Amino acid sequence: MRVLNIHERKLDSAPSAIGALIDSLSSPTDRLWPQHSWPRMAFDRALGVGASGGHGPIKYFIESYSPGHSIKFRFTDPKGFNGFHRYEVIELTDGTTALRHTLEMTTHGFAKLAWPLAFRPLHDALIEDSLATAEASLGHSPTLRQWSLWVRFLRWVFASKKARPQSLSIKCL
Repeated sequence: MRVLNIHERKLDSAPSAIGALIDSLSSPTDRLWPQHSWPRMAFDRALGVGASGGHGPIKYFIESYSPGHSIKFRFTDPKGFNGFHRYEVIELTDGTTALRHTLEMTTHGFAKLAWPLAFRPLHDALIEDSLATAEASLGHSPTLRQWSLWVRFLRWVFASKKARPQSLSIKCL
């Protein structure tokens, strides 16, 4: 199954400020990843092409990285996820800037079922929380989209009934 999943947030901030959020990924001062509610993004070394890591059960390596502009991760796990996800700064024609997250892959085997039933709803919730974290980190009022009952249930099941609630990090506010 072919998957194209795009989330975007228009931000009233300079492209360099938005790009700095991408550059902070997986660092102790990460201002983009919603680690307060989701498994932390971590790599075996600093951000750079070839760094290997992931978050929770999702594993990937950095395929390309343009500091201040974009980062692209190639999936290595779970099995059946063949593709990538990336963050990028997009300068729009109206003079504003957007932060875009794109996931593009084909699924095979069990992933054809697991993606729509579990991974997609969790992915969508995580990325929306990431974009809200970006807004808060830039000093904007964050648009926090409430998790669905299904997402809360999946988090409860996968976290052995100890899932953290949805919230924005105090560091961001």
